Amino acid sequence: MKVVILAGGFGTRISEETILRPKPMIEIGAKPIIWHIMKLYASHGFNEFIICCGYKGYQLKEYFANYFLHNSDVTFDLNSNQIEVHKKNSEDWKITLIDTGESTMTGGRIKRIREFLNHDENFLLTYGDGLSNLHIRSSVDFHLKHGKLATVTAVKPPGRYGVLTMNGQKIIGFTEKPMSKDSYINGGFFILSTKCIDLIKDDTISWEKEPMEELAKIGELIAFEHLGFWQCMDTIRDKILLEELWSKGNPPWKNWQ
Repeated sequence: MKVVILAGGFGTRISEETILRPKPMIEIGAKPIIWHIMKLYASHGFNEFIICCGYKGYQLKEYFANYFLHNSDVTFDLNSNQIEVHKKNSEDWKITLIDTGESTMTGGRIKRIREFLNHDENFLLTYGDGLSNLHIRSSVDFHLKHGKLATVTAVKPPGRYGVLTMNGQKIIGFTEKPMSKDSYINGGFFILSTKCIDLIKDDTISWEKEPMEELAKIGELIAFEHLGFWQCMDTIRDKILLEELWSKGNPPWKNWQ
């Protein structure tokens, strides 16, 4: 089953970083966030990726074109034009990078890579900016069992604002904004039949709008509930949080050696 990653948006809410690089190339722990996402999928046995590029997509292509050099110890002998590799550290990944247009909406990007998916196969879909300890294999098994066209991971949104704990006018503590126990949001991890692509008209369509709404209307969209760690990287605040979690040495999304 192939993994499609949407990696072409402008990332305007984190423009401090995206003025220089596409959002999926923003680093967490000296590695692009897209690398962390791909490691998550690979840890569950999904090693074939289709990356939908757009804004500054050439940086993604250059990163993976030079991945071997980025992750190996080497000696360059400029006189003889030879390279000696001392330590190889690569991945068992097959990666297809497709230019899906700079201004194409998310649905349009999916439609543009249709030819790289086998007829009537299921595929995995996610965004290039969200991390989780989601058990991918379990979500796939769930999707195959219910037999509907689409599965979306439903997650509890993390608190965005600190809440003051008060005794009268005296502040005695701080907590994250509490969540309603019944509140779920789209966690951005999908398993889809290729038939879902038929619901996407053209480049102007957002996957999160008409296609998902139609799937829900006809009863073909099922939620896989995930109560574990989930965090998107929309803002600098989110990036700092993820960096802090990584620096502690045991980030909750890291399930690989």
